Amino acid sequence: MGNTFACLNVHCVFSTKERVPILNPEVRERLWPYLGGIAKQNGIHPKCIGGVADHVHLLLSMPTTMAMEKRFHE
Repeated sequence: MGNTFACLNVHCVFSTKERVPILNPEVRERLWPYLGGIAKQNGIHPKCIGGVADHVHLLLSMPTTMAMEKRFHE
C-alpha cells in the first residue's frame, strides 16, 4: 500500500460591518494572536494571519483528523 498525503488549507476572510475601517494597528496587534489562539485551541494550524483596517485574512491548515462537518459547520 502506498503512502497517503492529505493537505487542506482554507483561506478565510472576515470584514468589519459595512467595511468600516476600525481595525487600527493597535487592535490588529492584539487581534492576530487572539485569532491564532482560537485556531490552535481547536486543533487548527494558523499558517498566516493578517489584514488591514476593514478586513482580516486567515490561512488555516485543517487537520486530517477533524471531520468535515466540524471544520465548516461550527
